[in-house]
Amino acid sequence: MRRGNDMTIKDAIDQMLEVYKLRRKFDETSLLSFWPEMMGQAIANRTKQLFIRDRKLYIRVESSVIKHELLLIRSQIIRKMNERVGKVVIEEVVIL
Repeated sequence: MRRGNDMTIKDAIDQMLEVYKLRRKFDETSLLSFWPEMMGQAIANRTKQLFIRDRKLYIRVESSVIKHELLLIRSQIIRKMNERVGKVVIEEVVIL
């Protein structure tokens, strides 16, 4: 029997993330773990560093060929990552 203040576990977790202001960090971490799935193992294995700061995704790769390829698909990376979480988390991609 449901009471008036009952909620699903999903709703409770969502509410907790909002109350403790963890939603943005949770979304960012989710996106970083999505990187190998989105880009494939070949690029993921050659990615030396990946982090998000101030709505910018920083990607460090040592291969100039991969760096150039990532520069060409920057807008697609932004679109796919934001679609993944359903809101704008990434506004810019910086290739290091």
